[in-house]
Amino acid sequence: MSELTLTTPALLFSAISLIMLAYTNRFLAYAAVIRNLHDKYLERMDDSLIEQIKNLKLRLNLTRWMQIFGITSLLLCVLTMFLIYVEYKILAVWIFGIALILLILSLALLIKEIQISIRALSLHISDIESYLKK
Repeated sequence: MSELTLTTPALLFSAISLIMLAYTNRFLAYAAVIRNLHDKYLERMDDSLIEQIKNLKLRLNLTRWMQIFGITSLLLCVLTMFLIYVEYKILAVWIFGIALILLILSLALLIKEIQISIRALSLHISDIESYLKK
């Protein structure tokens, strides 16, 4: 097993920061869409909007967990660096391993959320295509 140094967990900082920025942008986009759908629903009381809101609620939940796992991963990377600094090498290796697992979970949830998004957009595209065929 190679030695874990301070630079190893530090390498993840920029990657996790960029991921968190992308997650935050997704969250803000969902918030805007949900507010828009809420206003439309109050105007029309259309049941199809309820399904879209449920879909967005699921995606928002996934994004929340993606953020939680990503932030916890970053915190554990910082803890790993501290543990390396105070020379608790074995504990540092285990904490860093947990940080990597949490990052993997965060990215796996991103894949799931993207699949749900694609399915929702495909439904919109098929609606448009059926309208164009008329």
